[in-house]
Amino acid sequence: MADIIIVEDNEEIGILLQDFLHAEGYDTYLAASGEEALSVYEDEGAKMILLDIMLPGMDGFAVCRKIREKNNTPVFIISAKNTKDDKLNGLLQGADDYIEKPYDVDILIAKINGLFKRRYSSDEIIVGNIKIDKTKRLVYRDGEQVQVGVKEYELLLYLMENKGKTLTKEKLFNAVWGYGSDSEIQTLTVHIKWLREKLEKDSKKPEHILTVWGVGYRFE
Repeated sequence: MADIIIVEDNEEIGILLQDFLHAEGYDTYLAASGEEALSVYEDEGAKMILLDIMLPGMDGFAVCRKIREKNNTPVFIISAKNTKDDKLNGLLQGADDYIEKPYDVDILIAKINGLFKRRYSSDEIIVGNIKIDKTKRLVYRDGEQVQVGVKEYELLLYLMENKGKTLTKEKLFNAVWGYGSDSEIQTLTVHIKWLREKLEKDSKKPEHILTVWGVGYRFE
């Protein structure tokens, strides 16, 4: 999984930005189209998307909207389209920031570093015998790696980051699948079942992922 997917059809600009990010220690993937970016993101994931608007085929607004249907991965729009309507549209599609071209690379890097520090500052979450390595997106039970799917990982991460809090089914579903998702809320129940089977000693008598009847779930 790349730290950052750069979506930029101008190869020269994309490679230059890659060089700056590599110097900061980030692993990147350069996508020349929105379709390529979404394919890589859906297959491998990413911690952040840097997104141009004017792209061949699907434009950046559509890419941002598609990502927001399923995930809350940070998205920075970087575009030469700089009208008020463009900026509002980008933010309404779910972008975390809208940066005008030409940009000051030092300011852009500072914004990216700040976001990574706030969002990914802790590399591990440990609750009892369950551990998540956020850097590698791996899950462990009693020190042994457990294979989980993308949505299982995101659901478990959200539960563990909110340890001890009762979360409604709607809140969990929207946090992982996103508002306006085509999936049914029953999908959440199925993923909870899968996680219990992989993480609990007895999935029918869970100790970690607890059901709060009539409300949702709580991680202990």
